[in-house]
Amino acid sequence: MFYKIISRFFLKKIINKRLSILKEDSSEGKIQTIGIIIDETEKGYKKELLKHIADSGITLKQLKVLTFKDAVKKKGAIEEPGFSGKDISLTGSAKKEEVAAFLATPFDVLVNYFDENKPELLWATTSSKAKFRVGLDSVDYRANNVIVKTDMQETKLFTNELFKYLRILKKL
Repeated sequence: MFYKIISRFFLKKIINKRLSILKEDSSEGKIQTIGIIIDETEKGYKKELLKHIADSGITLKQLKVLTFKDAVKKKGAIEEPGFSGKDISLTGSAKKEEVAAFLATPFDVLVNYFDENKPELLWATTSSKAKFRVGLDSVDYRANNVIVKTDMQETKLFTNELFKYLRILKKL
């Protein structure tokens, strides 16, 4: 309990520092790779979201997904690659190699599909080497380059808006 409080305190300090220096990358190239950070704590929207993205013309080879769960039960497991709060060190680095590899990948677009300002999710967003970030409006505005105003349950509307803005920005 005490360790969790201390680790969240340090994690929030790291996030605030990274958010203040996070800069927008205005790359002009077309999208080749998409990374998705999704919160699978309460309800699973992963399958729906991937289906709608695939329907929009993106192949599953171009996608990589990182899932997050708040608490992992002893019998339950996190889909790989995935992480929980226990997989982040006090210094703000990933303890799992799969998570570190995902965050080191320079995605053309990173989709932040979560609707709460959980420190672990914001840590993953700010740690990513992605060039362009898209997320929901209920998350800290500094974490994303484009914000889509919709609920997490509306995966089809989110993907429609996402691809509409990517076409406007000439990324597709």
